[in-house]
Amino acid sequence: MSPPIKTPLLPKQEPSSEKHGTTSGVVFNVSTSIIGAGIMSMPAAFKVLGVIPALLIITVVAWLSTVSVGFLMKSTLSGESTTYAGVMKESFGKLGSVAVQVVIMVSTFGGIVVFSIIIGDVLCGSDNGGSVHLGVLQEWFGSHWWNTRIFALLFTNIFILLPLVLCRRVERLAFSSAVSFLLAVFFVVISSVLAISALMKGQTKSPRLFPDLTNGGSFWNLFTASPVIVTAFTFHFNGENPSHTHNIQKITRHLFFGAVHPIGFELKDPLHVIPATKISVILCAAIYFATGLFGYLLFGDATMSDILVNFDESSGSSIGSLLNDIVRLSYALHLMLVFPLMNFSLRANLDELMFPTRKPLAEDTNRFIGLTLALLICCFLSAIAVPNIWYFFQFMGSTTTVSIAFIFPAAIVLKNVHGVSTSSEKMVAAIMLVLAVATSIIAISTNLYSLTSN
Repeated sequence: MSPPIKTPLLPKQEPSSEKHGTTSGVVFNVSTSIIGAGIMSMPAAFKVLGVIPALLIITVVAWLSTVSVGFLMKSTLSGESTTYAGVMKESFGKLGSVAVQVVIMVSTFGGIVVFSIIIGDVLCGSDNGGSVHLGVLQEWFGSHWWNTRIFALLFTNIFILLPLVLCRRVERLAFSSAVSFLLAVFFVVISSVLAISALMKGQTKSPRLFPDLTNGGSFWNLFTASPVIVTAFTFHFNGENPSHTHNIQKITRHLFFGAVHPIGFELKDPLHVIPATKISVILCAAIYFATGLFGYLLFGDATMSDILVNFDESSGSSIGSLLNDIVRLSYALHLMLVFPLMNFSLRANLDELMFPTRKPLAEDTNRFIGLTLALLICCFLSAIAVPNIWYFFQFMGSTTTVSIAFIFPAAIVLKNVHGVSTSSEKMVAAIMLVLAVATSIIAISTNLYSLTSN
C-alpha cells in the first residue's frame, strides 16, 4: 500500500509582493506623454484650418490614435516581444526594428530642436512672418548683442542644458521631471485664465469657423496644418517617469521604444491600457481644443506658430504683463527640464545602434562626452538655422510621427504574422494606412512647392 499523498493539489500561494499600476495612474502617465510642445502650435493650426475643421481633425486623429494603440497592444501580447521595436522585428525582421529606431531617433531629435526654438522665442522673441515680437530679455533690458537668439541659446546650452545632459543616470533627473510637469500644468492654467478674462472683457478676436481660401489661401495648404495635430497626439514612444524604476536598461528601453508598452505592462492585465488610453486621449483632445481656441480668440490672425511669442503684447496692466512673463518663462523652464530626458533616450539608443558591441555608454567617458556634445551642438545649430517650430512640426508630422502613430501599427495589423487580426481590423488598418500616406504625400508636396516658389 502506497503512503498517503500529503502534497496539496494546488500549492499554497504566497501573497505576491509585485505592485500593479492603476487605471488612474495609467491615465496620468499617458496624458503627460501626450501633452508636449505640440500644444504651442495648436492655435496656429486653428488659424489655418478654422475652428470647425480643426475640431474635426483633432477628433479623427484622437480616435485613430486609440485604435493604433489597440493594434499595438494586441500584436504585442500575441508575440514574445514587449517593445515597439520588438513587435516590428517580429513582423518585418531586423529591417522593421531598425526602421522604428531610426524614425524614433529622428522624431526625438526634432523634439529637442523644437524645445530649443521655443526657449529662444521666449528669451529673444521672433520676427517670423513679418511681425516683430520681443522676448523677455529684450523687454527687461532692451536690445543688445548679448540677448540675441544665438548668444542666449549658446548661454542656455552651456550653463543650463549641458550640466543636465551630462547626467549618466536618468534616475538623477527624476526631480526635474516632476517639476517640469507641474510647470506645464501651471502654463495651461494661467494661459486659460488670461483667455477667459479677455473673453469676459470683450477683448478677444473674431475667429473664423472655416478656412479662408479667398485671399491667396490654397486648399492644399490645409494639409500642412494636419501634421501639426498628428505630432501633438504621437505618444506611442514618449518616456515614462524615471522615478518609477531603478533599472537603467529598463528605463532606456521605456524612454525610447514606447510609452504604451511599459505603462501597459505595469497593469495586471496589459489590455486595460486601451480603455485608460481612450480616457487620456479624450482629456488631451479637450485640452488641445481649448488651448487652440483660446489662443486663436486672444490673437486672431496675428497668432504665431509658437503661441508663446504672442504673449509679449501689452495687456494694459502691470499684473497682466507679469502674468504674460510668467506664462512664457514657466513653460521655457519646463522645456529645459524635459530636454535632458529626451536627450538621454536619444543618446543611449544612438549609441546602441552605432556601437552595439561596445561596453555600456555610461562606462565609456570619451564616447559618452563625444555623443553628448555632438547631439547638443547639432541641436543648437538646427535651432539657429530654422528658428520656426511650424516647419519642424510639419516635417515630423508628415514623416516620422505619422509613421510611428499610424503607418507602422497599420502595417503590423495587415502583415498579421500571429494570425490574430480580424477582417474589420484589417479594413480599419488599410483605411488608416491610406489616409496617413496620402495626407503625408500631399503635405510634403505642398511644402516643397511653397519652398521652391519662394
